[in-house]
Amino acid sequence: MALRVCGVFIRDVSVLSRRLVLSARQESASCLLTAGNAACSRSKRGGFTFTPACFITSEAFLSRLMKGKAAEADGSTHHPPASVPPHSNEQIGLLQRHPDQPPDSKVLKVVIIGAPNAGKSTLSNQLLGTKVFAVSKKVHTTRCRSLGVLTENDTQIILLDTPGLTTHSKVKRHHLDKSLLVDPWLSVKEADLMVVMVDVSDRWMRSRLDYEVLKCLAQHPHIPAVLVLNKVDLMKSKDRLLDVTAQLTGGVVNGRRIQVRPVIKPPWAEKIPKSDSELPPDGDTLVHGDSETSDSALSKKQLKELSSQQGWPHFKDVFMLSSVDREDVETLKTYFIVNAKPGSWLYHSEVLTDQSPEEICTSIIREKLLEYLPQEVPYSMTQSVELWQDGENGQLDISVKLYAIKESHMSMVIGTAGQMVSRIAQEASEDLSRVYLREVRLKLSAKLKK
Repeated sequence: MALRVCGVFIRDVSVLSRRLVLSARQESASCLLTAGNAACSRSKRGGFTFTPACFITSEAFLSRLMKGKAAEADGSTHHPPASVPPHSNEQIGLLQRHPDQPPDSKVLKVVIIGAPNAGKSTLSNQLLGTKVFAVSKKVHTTRCRSLGVLTENDTQIILLDTPGLTTHSKVKRHHLDKSLLVDPWLSVKEADLMVVMVDVSDRWMRSRLDYEVLKCLAQHPHIPAVLVLNKVDLMKSKDRLLDVTAQLTGGVVNGRRIQVRPVIKPPWAEKIPKSDSELPPDGDTLVHGDSETSDSALSKKQLKELSSQQGWPHFKDVFMLSSVDREDVETLKTYFIVNAKPGSWLYHSEVLTDQSPEEICTSIIREKLLEYLPQEVPYSMTQSVELWQDGENGQLDISVKLYAIKESHMSMVIGTAGQMVSRIAQEASEDLSRVYLREVRLKLSAKLKK
């Protein structure tokens, strides 16, 4: 009999008081899903009750989360929304400013990894409250590692937004930047927490973790990792979320075995000890190395085992959310804040990103090119900033030249009567105005690259 789906979308902050805990298999062979802003669970009749953004976690974390919420309610100092200075010298000066350390400061470095187009940059933008990372429906929108800084009360969260993990062959075949290979791995090395994002709306990709992601997790077992199931709003059958969770976690979350259905018993999950305590990483299956690439740190035997593995049984917590929903993302942000450790801030509270104003501008333009131009056209185009100055009426005047490798590409960029290039310039200007907090007048022109 097919499972009946009962979608309950009720957002209520009082849900934090619910005492739902993840029980051990030997106690009841069942799982309860603890919620930050919501709850999800199997009903007695086999149906599924879901409210974004739910997550599977431990009672210990729920207690810390509730304390964190109570601390927020005390009315501690809150920094105003940050923005990016419109000029490079101002941004450099801000990055070089000594951090304004509050008493009992805390910090957490979070790296967000996943397959291309999983929604990593969208999540980062929502966490920051401002769009500083390019976002599009096409893969490889993010070309290199970018850093975002979220400062709230006495806590600073450093977000490392990385390109989607890919392979050497794909980079060579599609003539992509080598930074797509190197940057994600370098970012993971400096992180305190790994966030693995999976697009659950993609039915071909949601049943197993990307092979490159598995290699990254296996190479860094000492770094805590959480699983984020993104785009749950696009899933028609919400009851599939628990099944997907079981597949991607090997049936184990936070060191405890979960049971969604008796038939779901991934083969690698059977090797996990049945213990109430947190499971340590399997030390004898890993070879530590200090290479910039993933393959060199793992043996051929280990890589072969990973290729047949669907999930990772060492996730601390699992979140189910939509990265475009602010209430969903608020739950994840609170999780980061609660898990931050005592330490000195790395940046001044006014810093939003380490990108220069020009880098943000070109990435936003590239986003629009990816959105409106077909196939390989936007990937082959390059940009050159020709003008960047304050206008007479206080606006920021920017002129960027787009270089195309073919006449046909240039014609597509310009469009009929210049409509396409005007549309791209207008939309990019609106996005940049929100980043710099001032009016931006952007002029785009196209030229054939010789």
